[in-house]
Amino acid sequence: MNSEFIERFLRTDQLRKRLPDKERVKSMIELATINMNVVKTIPLSDKSAILVFRETYESIRQLGDARWWTLGYEPRNHEVSMEILKELDIKEKIRLNHLNRLKNIRNDANYRGVKVSTNQAQEILEFWNVCSDDIISILLKELK
Repeated sequence: MNSEFIERFLRTDQLRKRLPDKERVKSMIELATINMNVVKTIPLSDKSAILVFRETYESIRQLGDARWWTLGYEPRNHEVSMEILKELDIKEKIRLNHLNRLKNIRNDANYRGVKVSTNQAQEILEFWNVCSDDIISILLKELK
């Protein structure tokens, strides 16, 4: 990530400097994966869409948190956690452009009471299914 962005995030207390923490990164990857294995067992419906969306979003965010910890920073909000993922060089890199939209859907649901549709839940599940293995692979390589 551009050092200018990192400095801005540090100044605005969106990041804190820490030592890289390999065990924390491994744990975050494991928990995100476990969470998604459970989420995938939930039948998608109008009633479950919000749960599926939120939990998938949290798993993606957790991968962003893990990325910051590999670099020696503690993220202080989900915006910076999602931002760091956008620079990863994954096969379906174009899909990383969807992270802002997914964040907005999450914010609308959490803070404005906007219902999450089954299509939106399906969209974030598809993002996880297509992108998570590549993201996790990059994180694990960075630990070596």
